[in-house]
Amino acid sequence: MLAVEMPVYIEIPVTILVLAAIAFLFGARLAVAAKKFAVKKDPRIDQVCEHLAGANCGGCGYSGCAAYATAIVEEGASTDRCPVAGVEAVNKIAAIMGVEAKQPIRMRAQVKCAGTWESANYKYLYKGLADCHSVARLGNGPKECRYGCIGLGSCVHACAFNAIHIGGGVATVAYDLCRACGMCVNACPQNLIELVPFESRFWVSCGSKDKGASVRNICKDGCIGCGLCVKACPTGAISLKDNIAHIDYSLCNGCGSCAAKCPRKIIFDGYGPDGVPGDQVLEQIGVEE
Repeated sequence: MLAVEMPVYIEIPVTILVLAAIAFLFGARLAVAAKKFAVKKDPRIDQVCEHLAGANCGGCGYSGCAAYATAIVEEGASTDRCPVAGVEAVNKIAAIMGVEAKQPIRMRAQVKCAGTWESANYKYLYKGLADCHSVARLGNGPKECRYGCIGLGSCVHACAFNAIHIGGGVATVAYDLCRACGMCVNACPQNLIELVPFESRFWVSCGSKDKGASVRNICKDGCIGCGLCVKACPTGAISLKDNIAHIDYSLCNGCGSCAAKCPRKIIFDGYGPDGVPGDQVLEQIGVEE
């Protein structure tokens, strides 16, 4: 006799069908709820973000460009807080928001130390991890000046614009490349880097808080807090605090009286220690862009 193959029927349990139906109903409800309660994003956020630098450096005070763009649109944050964006970008962002464009004052990073290998005394020679934060725990670095630049380049690693380099044991800024994002300021464990107006002509190249007699013994290029610059300034732009001279750039008229009177010659005239533009500093210390 011929064998006849009979079709095999698989019975799907009722429970599986019920679970599938429930899953479908819940999925449909979630889809409806997601659409109903969705938070609509203001399209201006993306428009503003397109004109920001995209560096996510935090120089604006926010965690990144997207956070800053959101703050501009939703919180009314000022449109000129990005130190990296140029004038054109600021104008476009202001136009998107329908507000008057505020032109930011261009700033630059300034290292308040001139204690090079030749001018500063050293208490030990360090060979190891090139990280200023680690070495700062070893008596504030190898120099006898506890406030001096450690010179291992933590600021260099933090800079996204290749604007800061190490030369002669001291960090040096190429101002034309600097975007004043402030990352180097935050990276320096010695608090030696500050942001100053880009066009500022004079700056104090020392951050030591030690008294003059101590400074004389450990560094040839340190401020001794004599106060002659304070007396010479006709606008009251210079003051002494913690044995160190400070310039108030909102009062400084660039007359140069302070630099002329400084007996240690540590108030520099020009964009660099030798009075040259920032883009030439890299050439002086032998670093290619």
